[in-house]
Amino acid sequence: MSDKPHGSESAPTPEELRQQVEHSREELGQTVEALAAKADVKARAQEQAAAVKEQAGQKAAHLTDQVRGRAEQAKQMVKDKTPDPVLDKAAATVAQVRETAFRAGQLAAEKTPDPVREKAGQAVSMARAKRTPLLAAAAALVVFLLIRRSRRCR
Repeated sequence: MSDKPHGSESAPTPEELRQQVEHSREELGQTVEALAAKADVKARAQEQAAAVKEQAGQKAAHLTDQVRGRAEQAKQMVKDKTPDPVLDKAAATVAQVRETAFRAGQLAAEKTPDPVREKAGQAVSMARAKRTPLLAAAAALVVFLLIRRSRRCR
């Protein structure tokens, strides 16, 4: 095991024996660590679960991006295929509905008791604070309804 030629073999020196023992200990320690890692089923299961969780997160992000892209395409397609007179009529209808709602709100405000008005004011404040999600949900509903309507007409 030494680097000496075979013809002049002699007993290893104490220093060489110490080095061999230390090397054997290191190898044995590494082997024991590897076996312990393989035997630790719980740790291996947790590592596997973490890997699967990471993959699922990446897949979900990818699918979310795809859905958003397709929704944007559908929105643009509906907008492109809707004739201008229909868009004009929709805008006029929206204006009319707003005016009617405004008048109904004024009438309701005149006839509503004060405690109810205060609660309604709180609800309005909360809705204004969360305007963006509400508008996004409304837009998604409109796109869904228009797509559904266009599929029925085919």
